[in-house]
Amino acid sequence: MTTLKTGDKAPGFSGIDQNGNTVNLSDFKGKKVVLFFYPKASTPGCTAEACDLQNNIDRFIKANYQVIGVSADSQKRQLNFAKKNNLEYPLIADEEKVIIKDYGVWGPKKFMGREYDGIHRTTFVINEEGVIADIITKVKTKEHSNQILDLK
Repeated sequence: MTTLKTGDKAPGFSGIDQNGNTVNLSDFKGKKVVLFFYPKASTPGCTAEACDLQNNIDRFIKANYQVIGVSADSQKRQLNFAKKNNLEYPLIADEEKVIIKDYGVWGPKKFMGREYDGIHRTTFVINEEGVIADIITKVKTKEHSNQILDLK
């Protein structure tokens, strides 16, 4: 779906997380960033993915990664999702779909024969210089951390 490729400069972004804090990609220069896009907070697949990342947060921190989630949900919905699942990393509420479209993860989807536009579950691994090191389009929600951390 996305036109971005490994080796491209990651599009800069600024968004508001579940706690009302501004999160900018530029804040994490010198750190690797796991930027994961998910369709909808509190749905089974998204919960499995977010919890897998949280359960492995110490591994990410040790490897110098910052985990950031993005969906089109409201800040309130992101906050409820984070509280319910004890998520410690930022979840950006991109209701206007600015970041989502900049990363090219918005587009046509099919579910049970019905076509609609939505977010394609995609993860971008961004290196310390702000360059896309990997793009994961076939996300395994229950073992996503291993998909990311085993890239090294």
